[in-house]
Amino acid sequence: MSPQPLKVGLVGGGKGAFIAQPHQRAIHFDGTRRVTAAALLPDPKEAIEEAESWHYPIKGYPSYVEMIDEQASLPPEERLDYIVVVTPNHVHYDPAIRAVKAGIPVMCEKPLCMELKEAATLVREVRKRQVPFALAHTYLGHWTTRLSRYIVTKGLLGDIRWVDSHYIQGWLASRLEATGQMQASWRTNPKLAGGSGCGGDIGTHALMQLRYVTGQDVTDVSAHLETFVEGRALDDHFTAYAQLSGGGRALIRASQICIGHKNDLGITIAGSKGTLSWKQEDPEKLTIHLPDQPDRVYWRGAFSAGDGFLPKDKKLDALLGEPTIPAGHGEAFHDAYARLHRNFEADVRKYNAKRKFSCDGSEYASVEDGWTGMAFLDACLKSSAKKGAWTRMPKCP
Repeated sequence: MSPQPLKVGLVGGGKGAFIAQPHQRAIHFDGTRRVTAAALLPDPKEAIEEAESWHYPIKGYPSYVEMIDEQASLPPEERLDYIVVVTPNHVHYDPAIRAVKAGIPVMCEKPLCMELKEAATLVREVRKRQVPFALAHTYLGHWTTRLSRYIVTKGLLGDIRWVDSHYIQGWLASRLEATGQMQASWRTNPKLAGGSGCGGDIGTHALMQLRYVTGQDVTDVSAHLETFVEGRALDDHFTAYAQLSGGGRALIRASQICIGHKNDLGITIAGSKGTLSWKQEDPEKLTIHLPDQPDRVYWRGAFSAGDGFLPKDKKLDALLGEPTIPAGHGEAFHDAYARLHRNFEADVRKYNAKRKFSCDGSEYASVEDGWTGMAFLDACLKSSAKKGAWTRMPKCP
């Protein structure tokens, strides 16, 4: 008998909020999860009205506090299996910590919260209560990101010498927030976004792509947070030179003022044996450059192991055998989100069955990864205030 679909609650997402739409599509992607409840807006009356007009039936709550508090009084078969936090940054911490303390698994949009102290509290509570927790770093869900991680951590590129991880956009090249545009307004407001605008919004994606694919951490940073648009309260251009735990160096850069760039996330990893290149806007392929050989271009689903570069290996066989659409039919943004929810579902089902689960960062970003993102921003802000002085990353609690 097939298992019952997991019941998912949304925190935020009303009035056309962008990030809630890919999440709910991903939740429904496999038929094994469904959104059943939501606290969609901060105003209680508007939250209920929005839920009543939702495009499929859900139970609306006046607030996430009431939605989370009610779970303990519900029969087990009616309780939410996990919540997804899709609010602006300043409303990440409170619903997440309330859910964790209530024993409800959480998938939270990035960045984890607003302050490093809050991030440390979340790490401690998640560890103490042993609740599944995921941070929604979308691009880790790309199949080619998983293959890149295998190639690098398997040592096929040799020792990692240099990494260039970037995320370049152009949508904030003018003072769009002055027009009242919703997405620009909160992302450029320190009270709603935190201490870094561009760095917190997309620089953390570049950081996480580097950490996930290489399996290495950033130990020290020399950073510059710059604001090019006059009158803007937060940085719109972000550059960090970094020391890696494996001995190599990295450039982690992000910009939102480069006209013509849309969602130009990419990574280049240079090792002692070869170089890997990948771009999010062309996510079906990755390129391997080897000495004195033609470039190897790997397309999702269109190659085999044991080709002279990729070995015959059980882990690779498992990756290659993942059910997916045939090569040439593109996977992209929504598929990446769905893969994160699919992996998270597996751990939530183990949690519900009181079985061991990992949340170790190998299939989706963990709460510790979320803390690291906040620590990175904190170190970069301190470095930038000292004109790029080398600054040590703090230790995770």
